[in-house]
Amino acid sequence: METAARRSRGATVRASSTVTTAPTGRTRADAGVAGGIARAYQGAPDGRRRRAGRGGAVHQRIEDYGPVGDLHTMALVGRDGSVDWLCLPRFDSPACFARLLDDDEAGFWRIAPAAGGPCTRRRYREDSLVLESEWDTQEGRVRLVDLMPVRDRAADLVRIVEGVSGRVPMRMELRLRFDYGHVVPWVRRHGSQLSAIAGPDAVWLDTPAPLEGRDMRTVSKFEVGAGQRVPFVLTHHPSHEPAPEPRAARRVLEHTETFWRRWIGRLRYDGGWEEAVRRSLVTLKALTYAPTGGIVAAATTSLPEQLGGVRNWDYRYCWLRDATFTLQALLGTGFVEEAAAWREWLLRAVAGDPADLQIMYGIDGTRRLPEYEIGWLSGYEGSRPVRVGNAAVGQLQLDVWGEVLDGLHVARAAGLAGVAEAWDLQRALLDHLEGHWRDPDNGLWEVRGARRDFVHSKVMAWAGVDRAVQAVERFGLEGPVDRWRALREEIHAEVCAEGFDADRGTFTQSYGSRALDAALLLIPQVGFLPWDDARVAGTVEAVRRELVEDGFVLRYRTGDAADGLPGAEGAFLACSFWLADALFGIGRRDEAVALFRRLLALRNDLGILSEEYDPRARRQLGNTPQAFSHVALVNAARHLSGTRPATAARGPAS
Repeated sequence: METAARRSRGATVRASSTVTTAPTGRTRADAGVAGGIARAYQGAPDGRRRRAGRGGAVHQRIEDYGPVGDLHTMALVGRDGSVDWLCLPRFDSPACFARLLDDDEAGFWRIAPAAGGPCTRRRYREDSLVLESEWDTQEGRVRLVDLMPVRDRAADLVRIVEGVSGRVPMRMELRLRFDYGHVVPWVRRHGSQLSAIAGPDAVWLDTPAPLEGRDMRTVSKFEVGAGQRVPFVLTHHPSHEPAPEPRAARRVLEHTETFWRRWIGRLRYDGGWEEAVRRSLVTLKALTYAPTGGIVAAATTSLPEQLGGVRNWDYRYCWLRDATFTLQALLGTGFVEEAAAWREWLLRAVAGDPADLQIMYGIDGTRRLPEYEIGWLSGYEGSRPVRVGNAAVGQLQLDVWGEVLDGLHVARAAGLAGVAEAWDLQRALLDHLEGHWRDPDNGLWEVRGARRDFVHSKVMAWAGVDRAVQAVERFGLEGPVDRWRALREEIHAEVCAEGFDADRGTFTQSYGSRALDAALLLIPQVGFLPWDDARVAGTVEAVRRELVEDGFVLRYRTGDAADGLPGAEGAFLACSFWLADALFGIGRRDEAVALFRRLLALRNDLGILSEEYDPRARRQLGNTPQAFSHVALVNAARHLSGTRPATAARGPAS
């Protein structure tokens, strides 16, 4: 049994082989593991324990993972039956299983046939997040059912082993390591349950299977025959609270399936590629933090944009840039309740001085997201550093003022019940934008180089002012509309004069630059120019010519952009969906549909997309599952099916 108690800083290890009775009447087993801890860790100058260099970590591909979640957090289950990533109790909490970014010592939970190996097949049960993995073995067939019930109290990860045929020997191995693999908990046995406690965290494992402590981990060997079920329920709760009541796995499974069946029943979509749209919407729902309505960009941190590279970021937060696209996807498919919750999160998060508007916030609206590196994790396939937090939170990205104004406009135009404070907030944001739209910024892609006059940022400033004009003209709201019309014309004229390369017939990434940026594909989508404008077609062609590699779109050329970072990155999937959108918009439907189908083929067998794709290695890259990719999929499917307008608004064509 995995057990250890360690004192602070000096980390003195106490161990014995005795079983004593604790004051509470429970038994405490302190296994003799002092030598194992001493070998695994060594002192570090920062006072923490770092593992001695281990190396040899074997990683599954990013697309080998399937997510299960409870609308508070998400676990990633590999093809080998191992949960290699789970943050408890929230998306942004420290991971208790972090093998995804290191090796076994960082924590995991594997249940699989004793013979090992990847599953033979897997699938979600209909439109749910109940994951089934099956193995065909010499002894018979076995199924593993993984789920996280939608939370009503504590966080539960439920795993049910089901015998399908024959009698299959199974093996379970559990290594809990709190704080991203840094803290080994003290494990105690309580009849059929185990508790693992360290600091503020407590986890309980309840199962009828036999359990044994071995080398700082908990293992179980058992057999399952046809028709038999062996459940495992892992429950997290604050360590200072009483132990949770055991959960009946079968009942929890039924409730979870019912929740997802009822949720997807609200879908209103009659366009093409319905299966892909449905799975993307389920994934977006799973990335929602239910208490606040915020939607995280992804469930992971530091999955690399280039294998072995340093472009490894923490995406477990909410980005304002996603607001408009997400609202379009949700409102356009009938999920008004989720759209309203996202808008309410948006209003709460950005409330305050408009000058203090950030590009991202925590899932509860937290503003401070300091970035630091976790030195004891080796990174996914050696991609270091592993980062927690995101320093881009302090960047100036002018486009976010436009994104918020556009997002609130989309909600109003879709008939989402208005709130008085929404227009008050928009007026305040407009006042700030009016005085600062000319400021250089870091741009949509959060470049860590010098600030510039990014064309997309200026276009979104125009969009924000345009939506204010529409609020007066279409919805009768009060405001200085003549002044806003003049400002809209001024921004438009400057962008067309300073951000357009007449010799090449394309808009550029920034004023005076020859570099391109995939965000230029959004110019007609936000209504800055109509689809039939020659400058739009020229920009689409330039992006195809200069940013497409192996059929997929790069955000920009990292070598040309002076973005402040070494190395390169994969093709950005959302940008590739934008290109499909743009091709369709300029009348090249067959090419648009062909690209869209190629993008659908990049999904894993469960319909999941990460942030990027390496077309040469044929692997997904970046954090996963990626909300931006799935939002772009839904909106592109709607556009190509003719179920959403070609533009959000019509701006002047000058």
